[in-house]
Parts: sequence; structure tokens; C-alpha cells
Amino acid sequence: MVAFFRYGLPALLVLAGFVILFTVDGSIRWDGWAMCVGAGLAVLLLNWLFRFGAKGDEERDRELAAREEFTRTGRWPDD
Repeated sequence: MVAFFRYGLPALLVLAGFVILFTVDGSIRWDGWAMCVGAGLAVLLLNWLFRFGAKGDEERDRELAAREEFTRTGRWPDD
């Protein structure tokens, strides 16, 4: 389910934008295309930014575990 929101939803929005571009007549087609493609790219970027930010939490957790190991044994885990 997460993979759908991460990759499927942005792909569907971009695809919908191109469907609008090639099927709708008049000036509204460019507005619809820009809206759908922009929304798809925005969802993709937000997902990437969230994963990038969550990676910092994992690094902090590893650092905390290493410090606890050092406190318990007196030796840093990588040594």
C-alpha cells in the first residue's frame, strides 16, 4: 500500500495530465496538464523528502545504540 502512494499515485497523476493534454480541447488542456503533472511531481518530492528526513532518525538511533554499548563495555562497537 505504501508503494502505491510512493510511486503509483504520482505516476497516475502524471499519466492523467497527459491524458488531459491529448484529449481535451481548448486552453483548459494546458491548465489541466500542468495541474496534474505538478501534483504528481509534488507528491513524489514530498515522499522523497519524508524518507530523507526519516533517515536521520535511523542514524540517531544507531548512534545512541553505539553510545550505550560504549557505556556498557567501555569499547566502541566499530573498534
